[in-house]
Amino acid sequence: MKSSFFLALAAGALLSGCNKSGESSDQLRIAVIPKGTTHIYWKSVEAGAMKAADELGVKVTFIGPQREDDRSQQIDLVKNQSLQNDAVVLAPLDAVALRDAAKEVADKGKPVVIIDSSLADGSAFIASYVATDNVECGRIGARAIAASIGEKGKVAMLRYMQGSASTEQREQGFLEEIAKYPGIEVVSSEQFAGATASDAQNTATNLVTRLTEGGEMTVQGIFCSNQTSTYGMLQALRGKNLAGKVKFVGVDCDATFIDALKKGEMQGTVLQDPVNMGYLGVKTAVSKLKGETVEAVIDTGATLVTPDNLADPKIDALVKTQLQ
Repeated sequence: MKSSFFLALAAGALLSGCNKSGESSDQLRIAVIPKGTTHIYWKSVEAGAMKAADELGVKVTFIGPQREDDRSQQIDLVKNQSLQNDAVVLAPLDAVALRDAAKEVADKGKPVVIIDSSLADGSAFIASYVATDNVECGRIGARAIAASIGEKGKVAMLRYMQGSASTEQREQGFLEEIAKYPGIEVVSSEQFAGATASDAQNTATNLVTRLTEGGEMTVQGIFCSNQTSTYGMLQALRGKNLAGKVKFVGVDCDATFIDALKKGEMQGTVLQDPVNMGYLGVKTAVSKLKGETVEAVIDTGATLVTPDNLADPKIDALVKTQLQ
C-alpha cells in the first residue's frame, strides 16, 4: 500500500510540472506577432521562429492580424498574448500606434523584441531590433534602377502604406540614393499602394495610366518598396501590356517576381531574409529571458536578385526559403 501511495504521489508531482499538452509548465513561451499572416513573407518568418522554438525547446505562438492595416487588432493581440507568454516578438504595422502597447509589455518586465519594422521612440524599452537595414535596402534598389537605365532618365516610386516604418525607410533610402545621380529625375513618389494586393493593383494601374502617353511609358524606371506594392505594379504593367517596357525593381519575394525576372519584366528584387529574422527574433527573446546580453540592433541582411544571378546556388537557396 505504501509503495502504491508513493508511486501515485510521484506521478502527481510529475503531472503538476506539465500542462495538458505535455509541455513543461516552466517552458518559456514566446508570442510572435507579425503584421499579417497571409503573405509568404510572414510564413517564412514563422518558419524561422518555429526552427528556433525546436532548437531552444521553447513554446512559440505565431499569431497576427487578418489585415496589415488593422492597427487595433494588432494592439489587442499584443496585450492579450503578453498575458499568456513570457516575451513578445513584434513586427509593428504602425511605428507610432503600437508603441504604447509594446511599452506596457516591457514595463511589466517582459522582453519585447521588435522585428522587421521599427517602433517610434522604442530604443529605451525594447530588448532588441532584429531586421533588415531598410534604408540600405532602398539604396540597393536605387543603384539597381540607376544601372538599368544607364544613370539617366525619369523614374517613379510607388510607396506602400503610411505608418509602416520599414517601407518608409526603404523609400527614404531610395530617394536619398537616386538623388546622387544628376541625370535621373524622380517624377512621382507620393502614391501609396495600400495594404492589400487589390488596392495596390488599382493604385498602380492609375499611376501607370498617368505615366503613359501614346501607349508608351514616360518614365524609364519604377521602384516599389515591398511585396504588396511590387505585386500590384507588376500586375498593372502586365494589364497594360507594358511589362518589360520599363525597368522595374521591387522588394521581397513572390513566385510571380521570379517568373518576371526570367521574362525580363523585372530587372531586380531586393530580398530580405525573413527565415533568419524569425529565427533570430525568437532566439534573442530567449537570450534576454535568460539574462544574457543581447545586441541592440541585429541586421538580418538584404540581397539583390537579378536575372543574371538567379542560378547562383546562394541566391537560389535564399529564394527557396521564401517560396514555400
